[in-house]
Amino acid sequence: MLLESVGQKRVVIHRSHSLIGSCHIYDPSAFADVTGTPGEYVMNHGIKTVIHPVKDLAAAKAVFSVLLGVEPYMDEPYYVGFSANGQNIGLDPQGHQKGMSGPVSYWHVDDIEASLRALLDAGAQTSQEVKDVGGGKLIASVTDADGNVIGLIQPA
Repeated sequence: MLLESVGQKRVVIHRSHSLIGSCHIYDPSAFADVTGTPGEYVMNHGIKTVIHPVKDLAAAKAVFSVLLGVEPYMDEPYYVGFSANGQNIGLDPQGHQKGMSGPVSYWHVDDIEASLRALLDAGAQTSQEVKDVGGGKLIASVTDADGNVIGLIQPA
């Protein structure tokens, strides 16, 4: 994706799977910044990780290997992780025991503490405090007013 300024508008060129990209012109005033307080910007890089709770890790691994067309980059009894097309897909055999009732999407952020604080200030409730899941990778999650889980991840 390429972002260019054209006057007061932003032009987003998305190349997808072709050499010829599509082009969309956006009015930046139509978008709101993610802020904790006025003037404070909390950077996020979109949803890049989705964790699925699974009961049968071997069966889920077989299905996701076929679906994604890749073998896992991490294959442990406590977690299986895939990386395909810029997405990280995780299988968590303890997910149901942790209270997961379905897949959780994780927004990649630069500063998990600031992002978590901004969401809590906006009315979200903590469902998982910041936790190091290995190698300096941090995760946390909140629920919104409707009970939807919002995951945050700060890569190492």
